[in-house]
Amino acid sequence: MVRDSQAGLHGSVVDRLGVQITSGAAPAGEVLRIEQLEARFGVSRSVVREAIRVLESMGMVTSRRRVGITVAPRHCWNLFDPQIIAWRLDGPGRGEQLRELGELRRGLEPVAAHLAALRATPAQCGTLTGAVMQMAVHGKSGDLEAYLEADVLFHRTLLEASGNEMMGALSGVVAAVLAGRTHHHLMPARPEPAAIRWHAEVAQAVQAGDAAAAERAMRDIVDEATRAMLDPADASDPSDAADLSGASGGTDLSGASGPSGAAPPPPPSILGS
Repeated sequence: MVRDSQAGLHGSVVDRLGVQITSGAAPAGEVLRIEQLEARFGVSRSVVREAIRVLESMGMVTSRRRVGITVAPRHCWNLFDPQIIAWRLDGPGRGEQLRELGELRRGLEPVAAHLAALRATPAQCGTLTGAVMQMAVHGKSGDLEAYLEADVLFHRTLLEASGNEMMGALSGVVAAVLAGRTHHHLMPARPEPAAIRWHAEVAQAVQAGDAAAAERAMRDIVDEATRAMLDPADASDPSDAADLSGASGGTDLSGASGPSGAAPPPPPSILGS
């Protein structure tokens, strides 16, 4: 119990310092003193030291004898760390972070979809299809947290199915983007049917081994998601999503077998139920 309590304390200190650093309240070059941090957060020296070790591992601070703890410039940070992404989305630089993440996703996920169509296993094809079906069910009910979980599963599986371990290692970055979009209310109360339809098209194209179609549909997903995050006021009327029967959109998920002989997924009627 004591260990759990300590972990909670140092996690809280990490979070508060991380927010201060990413927001610019603690700018690059500022020196932080252990004693001052103890007093500011009302915690022990060991808790502060553990928090500093975590921030050092993220590249956000450096610690040197007779100097203290110095806030590092942004180019030193591990900008792919999901926690840093979350802190930046919480701060005044949210717009810049969203733009950068959108550009990163546009360069990453369509290529991953292309490769997945050539390399995905039967199990991965099934996971993609199942995730789309869950997105349709939860999108229709308006359960955004459950929708987010299915959406993260879809994108993580797609990156892993690319067969490129470096792309797969970026799944945490994409998950942080998707979570930030939901938790910062940057998407409609009910997800757009078109978004679910595009996910279904990616799943079908991957299963059919159609690399060009998979890449094209994934680019549609990323472009629309980025546009909606940067200009949420321009999003379509959420009430349009009440009828998710359009999620199938002529996309036959029960069609061709995948590049590795994947078994056909359940019928597309689930998407419109």
